[in-house]
Amino acid sequence: MRLKDQITEDMKSAMRAKETGRLGITRLLLAAIKQREVDERIVVDDAGVIATVEKMVKQRKDSISQFEKAGRDDLVAIEGAEMTILQTYLPAQLSDAEVEAAVAAAVSSTGASGPQDLGKVIGVLKGQLAGKADMGTVSGLVKAALAK
Repeated sequence: MRLKDQITEDMKSAMRAKETGRLGITRLLLAAIKQREVDERIVVDDAGVIATVEKMVKQRKDSISQFEKAGRDDLVAIEGAEMTILQTYLPAQLSDAEVEAAVAAAVSSTGASGPQDLGKVIGVLKGQLAGKADMGTVSGLVKAALAK
């Protein structure tokens, strides 16, 4: 089953169970996917859906940090719950050791020798780790590996 179809089924089951929180975030996710399809005039595949989910998770993380600074614990809880629901649609996250191994393999396979090769290494890793690891963390690991 395609991921988009799974999200649609989850929305229907949330409607039947009257789970307003889950229903709201799945509707929002489907609207974001539909918006991307309309804007780019494409049919979004699973990779596109994952990218949309990652974007929405990142937005929630940013919102949580801003709400924590403002002392709005009620909004932090709401955003956290939404983020938890969104993360169920992402593939399983890799461990730190697995990410470090992938970075080391990418550095050696590209023949990267310094910071000027950062783009090449990130390009290789983006395809391998998309949705499976935080690319900000991966970028930091690559920079550290290339600085040696």
